[in-house]
Amino acid sequence: MYLEIVSPEATLFAGEVTSVTVPGINGEFQMLSNHAPIVSLLQEGEVKVQGTGLKIEESYQAKFSKSSATALGLPISSGTVEMKDNKIIVLAD
Repeated sequence: MYLEIVSPEATLFAGEVTSVTVPGINGEFQMLSNHAPIVSLLQEGEVKVQGTGLKIEESYQAKFSKSSATALGLPISSGTVEMKDNKIIVLAD
């Protein structure tokens, strides 16, 4: 599935991933391939991304934490997430 993480400044990440975990306002939840369509508000927490060959532009690497070769984390203060047709868009502050 395809993930885009967009902040007010720029698109921080865009690429193929295997799973995304987000801090929803009613608790953390994970989205995998073929997840049902969803739109949700996000609260303060960390967007966790799993996948192989995850590449971040050099100018945005400081914003992400890397827990392993296949996992990234991005702290956010709030935002929204939409998943539809195996495409996830995270609008993050």
